[in-house]
Amino acid sequence: MLREFHLADFFTLANAACGLAGVFLAMHYVAADSASLFLLAAAMAPAAFAFDVLDGRIARMRHQHSVLGRELDSLADVISFGVAPAALGFAAGMRGAWDWVVLTYFVCCGVSRLARYNVTAEALSEGGEKVKYFEGTPIPTSVVITAVLAFAAWQGRLGASLYGGEWSIGPWTLHPLALLYALSGTLMVSKTLRIPKL
Repeated sequence: MLREFHLADFFTLANAACGLAGVFLAMHYVAADSASLFLLAAAMAPAAFAFDVLDGRIARMRHQHSVLGRELDSLADVISFGVAPAALGFAAGMRGAWDWVVLTYFVCCGVSRLARYNVTAEALSEGGEKVKYFEGTPIPTSVVITAVLAFAAWQGRLGASLYGGEWSIGPWTLHPLALLYALSGTLMVSKTLRIPKL
């Protein structure tokens, strides 16, 4: 199978590896409660983003676009910009039942967004090699949430002192900061929001 891979695909796999490292580090933070582990977990998002940008540029520069590459890219993005930020939110202290609902919604929106992109990419490119615009925000925009959580960690505002505190809604709890995930997920699946692709 490796013979079918292009150079860009290895950068895509590096993106996925960064995302998985972010998940592992978030879990390690929960076990060890070390701020440096949390910050390292958060740092995996911009590293994954760098590989995500590079894989696209390399594919265009070498004229090596493939269906396999596009699918690899989407699967890597689900890990790095969907599952990893959700795991980081849980590690940060968003562990109430409503938080779980919101984090799950965020990941499902990311998966849906990427699936829609793969299905519509050919139509949106209008016969060219590159898609002209995104419908909804691209999933890598979740690095903004990761940056907010990294800043909170730097200020020592994780766990019980997370920004916004904790709300009791019915039998479950919600951390208002989790609503950033709800907003991000909703913007990803929006069909009215069109963002030019650079």
